[in-house]
Amino acid sequence: MSATFGGRTGRQGRFSEWLRARRTGRPLDPAADETGREELLLAAAAAGLPLAPAAYPSGYRCSCDRVGCPTPARHPVSFAWQTQSTTDRGQIERWARHQPQANFITATGMVHDVLDVPLAAGREALERLLASGIEVGPVAEFESESDNGRLLFFTLTRGTPEDEDEWWPCELDCHPETMDEHPGLRWHCRGSYVLVPPARLPGDLGVHWVRGPEHPLPDPLTLLEILTDACSRHVGEQSDHAHSAWPSRG
Repeated sequence: MSATFGGRTGRQGRFSEWLRARRTGRPLDPAADETGREELLLAAAAAGLPLAPAAYPSGYRCSCDRVGCPTPARHPVSFAWQTQSTTDRGQIERWARHQPQANFITATGMVHDVLDVPLAAGREALERLLASGIEVGPVAEFESESDNGRLLFFTLTRGTPEDEDEWWPCELDCHPETMDEHPGLRWHCRGSYVLVPPARLPGDLGVHWVRGPEHPLPDPLTLLEILTDACSRHVGEQSDHAHSAWPSRG
């Protein structure tokens, strides 16, 4: 799958050009921007990530009808998103062209899971993983004003183990609407979803690929030790900083 995608030099070139433009802020004309968006979505689907349409920013608000939406531009538009999610090229092209402003989510726990970590911890872990020669799959950056952002590590799904005792404690499973409640690792698996790049968020923020979907999905267990170690240090540093910032009673 990865080799097939990488062999399409014309598409790969447009894919890389679109990524560079989004990261540097260089403007693209609307037609080119729309082409790049569709190419990225189709590349994600070709990698096996099932997609479904999501809400998008409307100013600083969400495009949905919900007053005070708690997750603006971060949720599916249909309650049937789990059954709606697909890798079918034709369907994704129709969605992308008929809903040109829409973000897209990818449903986890079908083909892939996502290990979701604080940005600083994720960058440290990514550097350590690559230096150790560990195969790392697609990685996306989720920009955020509230918690400095997240890194999303896309992996193969664990599926449904024969022995349910093999599952980690439920705090490692995460519904996206609870993502601001926990500072460490979130494991998106059965019944969860994440935004797939390219996605736009209120405040001129977004979600973009750090490592694209041409990278094969790894086993999550090969990443887990380094990710959890980096998250533990990140949470510890935050705690130490909070204590040092609190005035002492001397």
